[in-house]
Amino acid sequence: MVHHQRYLHQVRKGEEVLVDDFVGGGGGNEGASVGGSNNNANGVLYNKRGRPRPLFIAFLCLLSCSLIWVSKALFGFPSTFSLSYGPEDEDTNSRLGSNACLCSSLSNGTICCDRSSTRTDICFMKGDIRTLSASSAIFLYTIRNSENFVGDSSSLVEEVEQPEEKELQNEKVRPYTRKWETSIMNTIEELNLISKSKNLGFHHKCDVWHDVPAVFFSTGGYTGNVYHEFNDGIIPLYITSQHFNKKVVFVILEYHNWWLMKYGDIVSILSDYQPIDFNGDNRTHCFPEAMVGLRIHDELTVNSSLMDGNRSIIDFRDLLDRAYWPRIRSLIQEEEYEEQQKFQGMLFLPPSSMALTDSEKRKREDQLKKPKLTILSRTGSRSITNEDLLVKLAEEIGFWVEVMKPDRTTELARIYRALNSSDVMIGVHGAAMTHFLFLKPGCVFIQVIPLGTEWAAETYYGGPAMKLGLKYKRYKILPRESSLYNEYDKDDPVLRDPKSVVKRGWQFTKKIYLDNQTVKLDLKRFRKRLVRAYGHSMSRRSSQAELQL
Repeated sequence: MVHHQRYLHQVRKGEEVLVDDFVGGGGGNEGASVGGSNNNANGVLYNKRGRPRPLFIAFLCLLSCSLIWVSKALFGFPSTFSLSYGPEDEDTNSRLGSNACLCSSLSNGTICCDRSSTRTDICFMKGDIRTLSASSAIFLYTIRNSENFVGDSSSLVEEVEQPEEKELQNEKVRPYTRKWETSIMNTIEELNLISKSKNLGFHHKCDVWHDVPAVFFSTGGYTGNVYHEFNDGIIPLYITSQHFNKKVVFVILEYHNWWLMKYGDIVSILSDYQPIDFNGDNRTHCFPEAMVGLRIHDELTVNSSLMDGNRSIIDFRDLLDRAYWPRIRSLIQEEEYEEQQKFQGMLFLPPSSMALTDSEKRKREDQLKKPKLTILSRTGSRSITNEDLLVKLAEEIGFWVEVMKPDRTTELARIYRALNSSDVMIGVHGAAMTHFLFLKPGCVFIQVIPLGTEWAAETYYGGPAMKLGLKYKRYKILPRESSLYNEYDKDDPVLRDPKSVVKRGWQFTKKIYLDNQTVKLDLKRFRKRLVRAYGHSMSRRSSQAELQL
């Protein structure tokens, strides 16, 4: 059986967030109370309570005034209907302050779901947690004996006749971060989180035991679109799991091998353990604690006020740097080897060929002195039809220009390498603009905004780019720069009032503006953006050079 070392997050005086080795959420708003808990030799947490007075129990049973009190009297753990802090959690409450989450206090043997967000539901489980993928279920087992204490059942080794199980709680959750989109959420597998109680003395099968928490999430939905892969998946995964310091297991629903190949470099920075294919692995995996669902703050960003240690989107970009540089170094080594092989072959060629090689070297040295501009090129809809002239103009101004045409098969490390070394990025609004995350803070991002796409361009890319610290410049095209100018009358709302067309619904926006529009830039008008970007880049390079002196 697999045995992982348990991780305990220590709380320092003055921190706003109190967590143990599971509860604490990526947003830094959740914590698990560790007060009043004792660790036994097996690392199992028990929450001991004194024996209730018989008269008091009788009084409660007769009165039956509250489900909360009944659950506490009969099962020995706080009802999830009562999410207020008890006496042992007063210090926790003061530490959490106004940002305290609904599930900040989680007792052993408890399921608590935070459904307050419009974007995502997140459920927390603590105790003896066991997966049953065939039933799309995660079970939490608790025990109760004559001493009336509650704990998880993982420490019990005696095998006796199985007593009847009693279901205490059943929660349903779809672990995907687009909760408000009913149509897409209906495609996400729904998990059943079931808490059951048994008497002392039972044994459940466990094929793989993990001593670290689990985070369950789905890579279904819009996965396949790079914007959604980062916005709905990778960034929320960072927000949710970074505080575990890699001591966490990711359990993935609707698992795709290609997704792990594409994002494996990032996943390996967030976790020391191989992800689990929930649907493909029928073994029973056991965990001490679990989060089901991911936290999300906003479009392509991290809200530092909700994060442990005030981490921000810049910290996320630093994580990308750590994730991709090992692969980038190997790419550089491969290129150097190819250069060596090429040079050895040139030794047997006439001197004129050697002169050509020297010319190439001088050209590269000259390129490195210039600010680099990368154009993320499109084909088909929303492509720049005079892109060749744009490249020529940028080179005349003084840029070294690289044109990239990334697609779903392009290795992210290669895109990261190109943009990480760029001073300016230009692209037309679309999912590929997500790659602004690969630019260094202080660089220039020019987004070309076709007709009818202004709101989406600013909301999904423009605003988030500024939060990353980029010098964001939007270029909103005029009707005459759109291919639609030749298809519609000049007074048609499609050209004159795109907002009114967009208000008619997504299908109109997609059909007219997204799928059937190309751009021919007014280069005289666009030149102003390039000149300002060049000046900013040269000034930035000069400042960096002074700092290195």
